[in-house]
Amino acid sequence: MSTPSFPITLESMRGDIAAMLHEDPSDIHDDDNLLDLGLDSMRIMTLATRWRESGAQLEFSEMAAVLTLGQWWALVNNGQQA
Repeated sequence: MSTPSFPITLESMRGDIAAMLHEDPSDIHDDDNLLDLGLDSMRIMTLATRWRESGAQLEFSEMAAVLTLGQWWALVNNGQQA
């Protein structure tokens, strides 16, 4: 596993989600329900794995319990500060 070259940010997460949904990052808002935008459980697992490999301390089950970018960012940010 390689060391990330930069920390995960809210904007990098937004970009990853937008790329997965083939959307512009500006169309992904902090309080959007990501399931309503087309994100499914397989894509959420892929994102969780990608972000864990970049150093985030979060699990799929945590992400599945909350469904907005803002809530996911809170999980990641809290883990980075711990």
